[in-house]
Amino acid sequence: MDAPLGDEVTALAGLLRQSRRAVVFTGAGMSTESGIPDFRSPGGIWAKMMPVEFQDYISDPEARRVSWERRFEMEETWNATLPNDGHRAVAELVAMGKVSHVITQNIDALHQAALEQIGVVPDEKVIELHGNTRYAKCLDCGLRMEIPDIRAHFDAHGEAPDCAACGGIVKTATISFGQPMPEGEMARAEAATLGCDLMLVLGSSLAVYPAASFPLLAKRNGAGLAILNRDQTPQDHFADLVINAEIGPTMRAVIDTL
Repeated sequence: MDAPLGDEVTALAGLLRQSRRAVVFTGAGMSTESGIPDFRSPGGIWAKMMPVEFQDYISDPEARRVSWERRFEMEETWNATLPNDGHRAVAELVAMGKVSHVITQNIDALHQAALEQIGVVPDEKVIELHGNTRYAKCLDCGLRMEIPDIRAHFDAHGEAPDCAACGGIVKTATISFGQPMPEGEMARAEAATLGCDLMLVLGSSLAVYPAASFPLLAKRNGAGLAILNRDQTPQDHFADLVINAEIGPTMRAVIDTL
C-alpha cells in the first residue's frame, strides 16, 4: 500500500478545516491496523467460521453453544487490541470540536477507548450500528451481562446462562445476520448524518446496507464526502475526495497539518 501523497493529505486537511460539523463513518479497515482481522476478505474471520444466523441462535441451543464457543475463541484477540493512530486521530478531531459523531460498523469499542484516553466521554459521540462484542445483553429485557461471568457459567455448565432478571436468552450485544438493526442507533446516525457538513469514511468497503446508506444520505443532503480506504469502494464516484492508503499514517499526517 502506497503512502498518501502530500497533496492528498493537504486536501483532506482542507476539507476538515472548512468543516464546522463533520461526521466520521468507520468500518473494519479502521481496526485491522490494531490487529483485528476483518470479516469478509479471504482469510478473514468468516472464511474460518461462518456466523450463526439470528433465528438459529434464538431457536437452537446448539447454535447458541457454537456461537459462544466462537466468541470465547476471540477473547484473547479482543483483550489484546488497543486503539491505533487512526482511532486516536478521530478522537482528537472530536476533542477539537471538528467531529460531532463517529458512526461505526465495528464492534470492538476501540473508538470509545481512544476517546477515554484523552478524557472525552464517548457515549454521546460513538454510534454503534452493529453493536458491541465487549458485553452481552438479554434479548428480552435488555439487561447487561459481562463476558467473564458468562464464560465462567459456560465453562461450568456447557452453555451460557439465561437472564438473571427475566429468564430470557442472553447474546453478545452485537447485531447478527437476520437480527433487526437497533432502532435507536439508526435514528441517531440519521440525525447526525443530516446535521453534518462533511462525511469522512474511514476503512469501510461501503458494501453492507443499511449502514452504507449514511454516506450517500450525507452527500444527497449537501455535505461533502471524503473516503479513505485501502481499496476502492462502490461509492468512490460520489465522493469529493478519495484516498487509497493506510488509515493510521494518513490521519496522523492530516492531524499534524491542521
